[in-house]
Amino acid sequence: MKVFGISRDSPWSHVAWAQALDLSTPLLSDWNGDAVAAFGIGHEYRGMDGVAERSAFLVDGEGIIRGSWTYETGEVPDFDELLAAGRSLS
Repeated sequence: MKVFGISRDSPWSHVAWAQALDLSTPLLSDWNGDAVAAFGIGHEYRGMDGVAERSAFLVDGEGIIRGSWTYETGEVPDFDELLAAGRSLS
């Protein structure tokens, strides 16, 4: 199982976040918003369009979405639930 984080933040801010939080999970930048558009999770937030909803997707090795979760702004995802869902594909 491979786990990646994706956000609209720049690759440079990802480096800072990874260092500050001691993350080992690769962080990918959706700088141009292609992933937000493809997953249909863009919305308007504080006057900005294309802001990604806080969400998680479980995508299998063949690119099929096997699960999706959406969270309220500020809500922390249940990482144990996400990891269990990922392990269920193995």
